[in-house]
Amino acid sequence: MDTKLPQDDLTAVRFWRVLTPGSPTPPARRNASSTGDGTPADAGRRRLAPAACHFIYSCLLCMLLLPSIAAAQARYTAKQTGDIVQLRDARTETIVSVITSLGNAYEMVVKGQNVIRQTFTSVDEFRARPGLNGIPLLAPFANRLDEQAFYANGKKYNFDMELGNVRGTIPIHGYVSAAKDWKLVEAKADAKAAWVTTKLDFYRNPQWMKQFPFAHTLEISYRLEDGVLEVRTRIENLSVEPMPVAIGFHPYFQLTDSTREDWTLSVAAKTHWLLADNKIPTGQTEPIEKFLANPKAVALKDVDLDDVFGDLERDAQGRAVMSVKGKTQQLDVIFGPNYRSAVLYSPNPANARGGGGGRGRGTAPAPAPAPSPAAATLPLAGTSGNLTPRDFIAIEAMVGITDSMNLAQKGLYKELQSVPPGGTWQESFWIRPKSF
Repeated sequence: MDTKLPQDDLTAVRFWRVLTPGSPTPPARRNASSTGDGTPADAGRRRLAPAACHFIYSCLLCMLLLPSIAAAQARYTAKQTGDIVQLRDARTETIVSVITSLGNAYEMVVKGQNVIRQTFTSVDEFRARPGLNGIPLLAPFANRLDEQAFYANGKKYNFDMELGNVRGTIPIHGYVSAAKDWKLVEAKADAKAAWVTTKLDFYRNPQWMKQFPFAHTLEISYRLEDGVLEVRTRIENLSVEPMPVAIGFHPYFQLTDSTREDWTLSVAAKTHWLLADNKIPTGQTEPIEKFLANPKAVALKDVDLDDVFGDLERDAQGRAVMSVKGKTQQLDVIFGPNYRSAVLYSPNPANARGGGGGRGRGTAPAPAPAPSPAAATLPLAGTSGNLTPRDFIAIEAMVGITDSMNLAQKGLYKELQSVPPGGTWQESFWIRPKSF
């Protein structure tokens, strides 16, 4: 008697054995169909019970669909459109958009609200004139220098002012914030976070090397986890001498539930650096309470800030937290241990100086060329409500104080960091929105 299963049932059984290795074959039944004379059409043949077949094929369908369902329900994603990578955290409704060729996150949006101030109306406009929008890197020096030169390893390096990438009697903000030579390293997401990493080969550009002759690479990673954005920077020194590290970041932050008049600032620092008229530290300091009576509850409407702070107050992990709070919203900027200083910039609207786009702080680097028509673009993801151009505070994570390289040469600053030949420097700061 032929006891083999028909071909369609054999296929189902093979799937069953793949799905449930080591389990017995599903139940079978005798075929009850018959020929015209009453003889069974396939007498003696066994067939799977209909319920078993249905179950096996349902399992197969689930196996095929589960990856698509899981992807659709993933909490974290990193989606690439041309050179734009959008990181998303679905649970906290947070979006971070990065133009990888600029190495800059031009927006952080929480539940439709912009955390970072924007002075542009489209991605194309940002590409053409990034300026100090987004989270711009200030390198190879952050904020001001007291002359058209810097010192490293006891040697003076004069800038070639004819190159045009360093400008002004008091140079400011370095010259890579508009660089479009960053390369994408990776953009990924898993069950814990979404991240994107970009890299800039500083040593490949002769004009950059002419001004700062230390061959190195810069790598920035933006990592979104639990609604918090980590900005991690890694520097590799490829030169044969120690390389001074004097970089910083210059993001302009905002709250959308109120205006600057209603914001309260908390400053985790013990020291306020006294500044000359040109905003260069004099080398003298004072306790922060002499400048801000209550540094943990500063009403921004009562102050005019363009100041340098040091001796940061840190937790058990060596991190310092600067915060700004509105009616309900709060934004924390958390400094890792190697960020030794903070510059706070929020000019009072009642005063004429500064404001708009940071241009009151010096001449910005020349804008990047306009993007090609083929450049990727996406609509902006958030809104800024009814804020004015002066409703912002720049909380700047600084490796050292303003003019740190030159002040160290004069013996007025003791915390200048450097990277040994062939070595690396790495540190992070975090942006943590609350109650958005």
